[in-house]
Amino acid sequence: MTSTLAYEEKKRRLSEFLRAHHGAEFRLGKTTSNLFRERKEAWTRRLDVRDFNQVLRVDTAAGYVEVEGMTPYVTLVAECLKHQVMPAVVPQLKSITIGGAAVGCGIESSSFRYGLVHETVREMEILLSDGSVVLCTPDNAHRELFYGFPNSYGTLGYALKLKVKVVPVKRYVKLSYLRHSDPHAYFAELARQCDRVDVAFIDGVVFGRDEMILTVGQFTDEAPYTSDYTYENIYYQSLRERTEDYLTAEDYIWRWDTDWFWCSKNLYAQHPLVRRLYGRGRLNSISYTKIMRWNSRWKLSDYLDRLRDLHSESVIQDVEIPIEKAADFLDFYHESIRFMPVWVCPTRAYNKQVSFDLYPLDPEVLYVNFGFWDVKRGREKLPPGYYNRQIEDVVQALGGMKSLYSDSYYTREQFWGLYNQSAYDQLKKKYDPNGKFKDLYRKCVLKE
Repeated sequence: MTSTLAYEEKKRRLSEFLRAHHGAEFRLGKTTSNLFRERKEAWTRRLDVRDFNQVLRVDTAAGYVEVEGMTPYVTLVAECLKHQVMPAVVPQLKSITIGGAAVGCGIESSSFRYGLVHETVREMEILLSDGSVVLCTPDNAHRELFYGFPNSYGTLGYALKLKVKVVPVKRYVKLSYLRHSDPHAYFAELARQCDRVDVAFIDGVVFGRDEMILTVGQFTDEAPYTSDYTYENIYYQSLRERTEDYLTAEDYIWRWDTDWFWCSKNLYAQHPLVRRLYGRGRLNSISYTKIMRWNSRWKLSDYLDRLRDLHSESVIQDVEIPIEKAADFLDFYHESIRFMPVWVCPTRAYNKQVSFDLYPLDPEVLYVNFGFWDVKRGREKLPPGYYNRQIEDVVQALGGMKSLYSDSYYTREQFWGLYNQSAYDQLKKKYDPNGKFKDLYRKCVLKE
């Protein structure tokens, strides 16, 4: 952990840098990113926030951790576990930062109880485009920025420091796997499990039309054994082989990271020999993200597709669908997108009395997040965004919402109809009146 005085000095230097370059457009400069949308190449001045990466304080009595915004969850979780607590919602990948999850829409298997990551935030210090830093809480003078910050993706400001809810952990997590072949029964069971008070975690995986597995996790002080999915064994494959399992709390938190859910197969990391060449230390989202960035820069996969006379489209999406429409979405998915597996994770409002302006989920509704990440390839050349546009249309028709961390193809009218233009314009006018940070539509759809 670092000192508050060190944080204040870093904050002062960053504010002075912004004031010294008044009038210029800025983009965040950091070492990691979990955005999966390309950007147009353009020179833009960078805000170097890489050293805002420390945990400042864990207060178990008050139930919060105070942490700098660029701190990756791997660091945040490790510090919290020393105090027998964890952040209430921990996104699945070690490389995700707490600030990125708060300004985006982070989710995990505790979200059925605590909501999305931003719903667990108590307060934030946000750097504005003029170099000033404002403290935002649910009930102070900047409450509109507090509730408008999630899903703004750095277009209103950057979270330099956050207070985030933590919850107690036990040493182990017991996992029970519930199998279903009918989607209606599957989602009905998911809803029932969400109402149990003795359950800490719920998520699931769809392996096919008639193979759906629901995972229910419970904290426990004792375990007859523990499984290890950090090297030779692959977690998602174990779901099809077991009825229950036991992991340490830490290994449960990072169960998806070793194989990037299942996407490591695209980097041949699930082949036993290649897996050994990677080694335990490189089997993680940090390594895979670096490889993905390298490929994005040098276009190797595009070149290979051209050699094979294939056309490709990345379909990397997370969408929230009301649970009563979840089976309908899955039916569409099986007909149109089709690659498997699909991650399933329930989420609902932590506090039904509040809503977040730029990601306006209904606080009375239980939603199901569907996560699916792969590439559609074929001989036929299709219009740009052919499959992603279908997903956007279906999500909108079913009353759902789509995260903006990856490609979007909405028209300007569609986009602002979904993401609350009136609220955003008011926030932009107050907190970035000179437009030094990108507009949300320009950044997330036009990829500027």
